Amino acid sequence: MRATNLALILWACAALPCLAQEPAIAWRSLPLVHEGRLAAGWGLVGHGAFVVEGDVLRTEPSEKGLGLLVYTKERFGDCQIRVVYRPRDARANAGLFIRMDEGVLNWVGKDSLAVRREANGKLSAEMLKRMQEASETEQGAWYAVHHGYEVQMCDTGDSLHRTGAIYSLAPAAEIRSPKYDPWRTMVVTLQGRKVIVELDGQELARFDEESPSNPPRKNWTEPKREPMRPIAGYIGLQVHDPGDLVYFKEVAVRPLARQP
Repeated sequence: MRATNLALILWACAALPCLAQEPAIAWRSLPLVHEGRLAAGWGLVGHGAFVVEGDVLRTEPSEKGLGLLVYTKERFGDCQIRVVYRPRDARANAGLFIRMDEGVLNWVGKDSLAVRREANGKLSAEMLKRMQEASETEQGAWYAVHHGYEVQMCDTGDSLHRTGAIYSLAPAAEIRSPKYDPWRTMVVTLQGRKVIVELDGQELARFDEESPSNPPRKNWTEPKREPMRPIAGYIGLQVHDPGDLVYFKEVAVRPLARQP
């Protein structure tokens, strides 16, 4: 009896390496800054700019309209995307765009409809109509709005339009302890047609593109629900309205862990 028990113990010890968890998959950086300049592989769609400050990028919004910095080298699907960023304050607006189709590349460096603002920073009725036209005709950064999904970065909206939400499509939980310095870490998981958003370890949102309960589009500022976005698509960082300053320190990706 004792010999049998000893044999079982020895077998279990020998099997432990096989049962151990696989090492964590390493993150692969998509450099933002190289030798004091915007790193290769990123292209601007629409208006505004991204300014290099040390080893980080800062949004430089334009009164002309939205802009988007697109990573043009490859598409991403069934992976995790990590973004380390810092908003200037709760109102600072930006976003991570995911699953954009290849048509967005046609807008890199191309002119699109622009607006101008009044002295108070607001849009006149004429300019508002012009921006609506840019949206409905899918020009510039608005192409990304309607052919991708935005993971929102702005703390002041309602649940469908605040940090972590899939903009207007999947609500986000309220951030437990919002912070504006030091940096935030957002991790977005793409798994088939599902998206999971976490911020500093807190899950904020889940989105299933095929869910029948997804809310309908309410106005021209929200993304069109069709067409279906590609499983693997391009990603980008948004530059929003004047005054919306957001700093980006890192963008990295890694494949999903294999399922047991």
